[in-house]
Amino acid sequence: QVQLVESGGGLVQAGVSLRLSCATSGLPFSNFAMAWFRQAPGKEREFVSGISVRGGRTYYDDSVKGRFTISRDNAQNTMWLQMNSLKPEDTAVYYCAAKRLVVHTTARVYDYWGQGTQVTVSS
Repeated sequence: QVQLVESGGGLVQAGVSLRLSCATSGLPFSNFAMAWFRQAPGKEREFVSGISVRGGRTYYDDSVKGRFTISRDNAQNTMWLQMNSLKPEDTAVYYCAAKRLVVHTTARVYDYWGQGTQVTVSS
């Protein structure tokens, strides 16, 4: 059974940092591209960041470029999202997702999803 479990969300003030984790089990992690998406109330789920199967390529939405850093450790079957200089507009439920081979910015093509972790940034 495939499981993706996010953790690390919380309620923080603008300007501080959070580090999200996505621990996986039941899938050949090193064969899967990984990504973070987020969904704010009343909005569609949007791509935040993605990382290639070996971690050599990373991708970011323009809204988080320079503030967020994605990483993965294939030996630990885990992915992270370091979020610095958080803004109120970063408030959302953050989801990790996995798909075979290559990163894509479209949510519907991902094969597996976590349950999400809430990030709330107050001004």
